[in-house]
Amino acid sequence: MFDDFGVLIRGIVLGLAIAAPVGPIGLLCIRRTVERGIIAGLATGFGSALADGFFGGVAAFGVNAILEALLGHVKELRLIGGIFLLGAAIHSLLKEPHERKNRPPDAGNLIGSVGTGLFLTVTNPITIMGIITVVVGFGGALDHAKAGTMTLGVFLGSLSWWSILCGGTFLIRHHFTPRLVLWINRGTGVVLGVVGLMALLSFFSLVPENLQDLVGAFISK
Repeated sequence: MFDDFGVLIRGIVLGLAIAAPVGPIGLLCIRRTVERGIIAGLATGFGSALADGFFGGVAAFGVNAILEALLGHVKELRLIGGIFLLGAAIHSLLKEPHERKNRPPDAGNLIGSVGTGLFLTVTNPITIMGIITVVVGFGGALDHAKAGTMTLGVFLGSLSWWSILCGGTFLIRHHFTPRLVLWINRGTGVVLGVVGLMALLSFFSLVPENLQDLVGAFISK
């Protein structure tokens, strides 16, 4: 029992470490929390946490078939992710802030918010391989029960980070002026656009792999 609890805690710590770097998904969580409320922000983070938990499980259970499939389709993932990121970047750059006074927040399409966080994570090879490397390196050899506990821990750790980020943003949201929200939209769009462009350039072999890996690792979340 105590061993399982230790594995769970280890998984939570790994999940926090995986999710903590603030990148495109973090900016989206902040923007959606400010504009549409904490539920919309958490939904985006929940989608990313699902992906983190899934890939953490792949590593913990040692599912070699999935690992090999991922490694064999890195370029395709970059193409799909790059197109999606550029579309999201354009939307963020063109989005104008809305006046929030005397109007309750509208969470909007929560399924779409979950899907965004999930899709941004599963189409970033750097994030995927980072999760797998961390879990394999620090998780150790696990039986099926402990692998399941580790997977749950990674998911809970990742979700905890998004809850902290969205919760903190929600508490100070009234200090966000329309101009500041506009800059958040622009900043989110720029970051999404840079990552998406680098992914597409990498797909067409127009940028060195090590540069793509460096950019991806720096703003993977």
